Amino acid sequence: MNVAEIRNQFPILAEKLPGGQDLVYLDNAATSQRPKRVLDKYLQLSLKTNANIHRAVHYLAAEATDQYESAREAVREFIGAASTKEIIFTSGTTASINTVAYSYGKAFVGRGDNIIVSQAEHHSNIVPWQLLAERTGAEVRALPVDDDGQLRIDLLPRLIDKNTRLVAVCHISNVLGLVNPVKEITRIAHERGVHVLIDGAQGIVHEAVAVKDIDCDFYVFSGHKMYAVPFTGVLYGKQDLLEEMPPFLGGGEMIASVSLEDGTTFAPLPGKFEAGTQNLAGTPTLIEAINTCKQFRDKEIVDYQQRLTDYVLNALQADDRITLYGVPRGNVAKVPLFSFSVKGAHHEDLALILDKMGIAVRSGQMCAEPIMDRFGVTGMVRASFAPYNTLEEAEYFIKCLDRAIKMLS
Repeated sequence: MNVAEIRNQFPILAEKLPGGQDLVYLDNAATSQRPKRVLDKYLQLSLKTNANIHRAVHYLAAEATDQYESAREAVREFIGAASTKEIIFTSGTTASINTVAYSYGKAFVGRGDNIIVSQAEHHSNIVPWQLLAERTGAEVRALPVDDDGQLRIDLLPRLIDKNTRLVAVCHISNVLGLVNPVKEITRIAHERGVHVLIDGAQGIVHEAVAVKDIDCDFYVFSGHKMYAVPFTGVLYGKQDLLEEMPPFLGGGEMIASVSLEDGTTFAPLPGKFEAGTQNLAGTPTLIEAINTCKQFRDKEIVDYQQRLTDYVLNALQADDRITLYGVPRGNVAKVPLFSFSVKGAHHEDLALILDKMGIAVRSGQMCAEPIMDRFGVTGMVRASFAPYNTLEEAEYFIKCLDRAIKMLS
């Protein structure tokens, strides 16, 4: 399969922008585009099997339930979890992390304890832990990055002490695009009796994730970044930990029994963490999104994207007007996600000019203000590529970026 065949699966890529330009979509780290197979699945479920799951014996309910639970098995197989009991459906990475912060925090974190996060985290992997610290009297500690954006793993053993309860780090930073050594981080933490949560919002897209091999205690990700519809997400957790954690939300579906006199008992996993009506048509699109991700692991596609990554990386590094953040070094890999700044040019101005040329990029703090502070900038421009992007689009991006910089100099 070549890139042209891939692009044919994504209807939006054939659209023309209001100015008549072809769309060059380079904001994939924020939200990926969706293939026809995902859109068809969503429409089919909405039109033909729209019913609440688990709760009724009629045909539509049974079909909807089967689709929903088939998605759970697809996710379990995709990430190599031991059981579907370890797969909790949420609305996305943010909801997954907040669930852990509340439920794990209530069970395991108290006054004087600490949680370690990295400097390169998305706000969704910082703020929930800060809120937990405010509730409990715990502390949030930061694992720094070096000048190239690589995590200072050498400092992690010194940050961990007898009161450390959790290390929460991203698999791949949404700003830096570097693949963090999550297996090594997990090993260091586990040797000291500390649990680990991996924010896989970017990792699930670019890496073959095997949670049992990583041995992390939690792995979380969103569907909308991996070709599924928005408001879909996954919380993977080791079963023994999930069993010990209280539910985050209360309501229908997550109960075993409710009595006004005797209180409530909760449903077994995974139902305990899935209160209320779920995303009936959205969650099953994870099946087709996963099939898309598997398709993109074809060696020819991977090799093509590596050539694209190398081209953009070399072009940005060769331009002395540009400062690139997240520079690969040694054995650290970089995915096709590039954040940069240009001296004397505001990041938003650059993005607006590129937009006029048909190129969609992200500008600003990327919901990662601490890493902006680390590098002394108020914002960056980010171009993030997917397997449906072409080398020609990459070349056009570099050409247009040069034009934009000259216009602002």
